[in-house]
Amino acid sequence: MKIRALALLSGGLDSSLAVKLIQEQGIEVEGISFTSPFFGPENAKKAAEELGINLYIRDVSSEILEIIKNPRYGYGKNMNPCIDCHILMAQKAKEEMLEAKASFIISGEVVGQRPRSQNKQILEAIAKRADILGKLLRPLSAKLLPITDPEKRGSINREKLLALSGKSRKPQLELARRYNLKEYGTPAGGCLLTDSIFSRRLKDLLEHNEYTLDNILLLKLGRHFRSSTGLKIVIGRNKEENKKLKALAKGGDASFNVIGHKGPLAIVRGNLPARSCPAPARRSFGAGGEAGGDAETLEEAASLCARYSDGKESPRVKVSYKRLPDGKIKSIIVTPVDATELGITRI
Repeated sequence: MKIRALALLSGGLDSSLAVKLIQEQGIEVEGISFTSPFFGPENAKKAAEELGINLYIRDVSSEILEIIKNPRYGYGKNMNPCIDCHILMAQKAKEEMLEAKASFIISGEVVGQRPRSQNKQILEAIAKRADILGKLLRPLSAKLLPITDPEKRGSINREKLLALSGKSRKPQLELARRYNLKEYGTPAGGCLLTDSIFSRRLKDLLEHNEYTLDNILLLKLGRHFRSSTGLKIVIGRNKEENKKLKALAKGGDASFNVIGHKGPLAIVRGNLPARSCPAPARRSFGAGGEAGGDAETLEEAASLCARYSDGKESPRVKVSYKRLPDGKIKSIIVTPVDATELGITRI
């Protein structure tokens, strides 16, 4: 009976090399990759096709959303809970290993490549927490790590594995040329949680108790601001983003469009915070279902919308607004001004 291994396949070079090293020893390899609001399997699909292996794709959105709120091992780069994420993926791989009738799991991790999340102690902790100690083989650094079950059984020849360590990519690039590998992504794997701008926006959601999937999806688009009343304002950057923003807008949001000039779609989202100003000073534009927010946010969102339109040099610009999905369309005339002049916070 042929021995089978299950590879944690990110689509990066290291995971592809791990597969090739194990394939060279006559082991059948299948892959598993994951999808969430922060990363997808696109690179893994390309790598699997090049490697000639089957690929299982599993959605871990709900688990990742919970981990981000309070990661046991904290955050790595920006808002990336990398160690907790690796543990989750190893746990999911163990479940799939049983379904796929695989004997062990392989991954492309390299000792010391990321000092915090890929040192020997953490790599061992990941395997222990996932309950696959001895069944998780890391071919690129295997000679630097404790011997695994497939090596003990003789299924894998340890001498044909590697002892790579550190941040240098030269050995991997040389191996890629040897194996003629072309399809691989960057070492970060395209995870949005490592991106500084996206992470700043995500942290802002947590701080404002707006941590929901629909709000997270909105973070991928446009320019983001907090109005002086604490509401989220999102401004599309181009025609394509305007379309995507429109698709993500939901009932209760307010939408803004410039009249007479080409410009962005603006969306206002969020619960209006309590303010200590006298009641007469608060002119609501939420009455009657037309839009959401107060007069300050109305003017700020409209001014921002005008600022990023072709009418930004005009002294006065007309902007239409309404509450979604079917509120009455109204308009306001504003002066296009920079966000800093409005006291708005750019996220």
